[in-house]
Amino acid sequence: MKKIDPKYFINEKGVNYLPSINEILDKDEQILWKGKPKRSSYILNSCFKLFPFALIWLAFDIGFIIMMANIIENIEWWLILIFVIFFMFHLIPVWAWISSIVTSFRRLKIEEYAFTNKRIIIKKGLIAADIKSINYESLTSVNIRIGIIERMCKVGDIYIVSKNEKYVLEDISDPYFIYQKLSKIANDIKSDIIYPNAYRPNENPGFKTSYKNKDNIK
Repeated sequence: MKKIDPKYFINEKGVNYLPSINEILDKDEQILWKGKPKRSSYILNSCFKLFPFALIWLAFDIGFIIMMANIIENIEWWLILIFVIFFMFHLIPVWAWISSIVTSFRRLKIEEYAFTNKRIIIKKGLIAADIKSINYESLTSVNIRIGIIERMCKVGDIYIVSKNEKYVLEDISDPYFIYQKLSKIANDIKSDIIYPNAYRPNENPGFKTSYKNKDNIK
């Protein structure tokens, strides 16, 4: 049995190193398109995602705190401490909203997407990168959503459903074009799987061939 070099699994670039999509590709894998969320839309969405709920929650708590402040002289110190601790926890929705805004810059730095001739790659994360690979043949649907902020920033969200799992490519520029091209790539590769090689024309001998980026979607 061949011995495995003990250094085989040691990453020389360090434990906290975050690889780019280019570094996780197979030898014969080619990128057809690569993109990131648009900065302006991504940050705005982070600001407004929980804003209405957090605002109502904060207004309720502020009103209660003001009411308590008017009678604070008649309250024991230990009871005041209990109220402070209570509101620290009760304001968790507000802390979550603030955290979403603060961490959006870090998440934006890590987040990126790619379509290759083999799969869809989605990289997201906050401290470490979470990389998902979705094979084209497993796709069940591809949808697009454009909200108010997305319309203002001329971007859109592309939703990918694969075997009961949903993935989102957020705040993509030129979303209709990218959505159309992704659908075409998925259909082309699915066709290669469904029809045996013998039934395919010579210029497209089957699924094992590399997908040619004839439409130039980069």
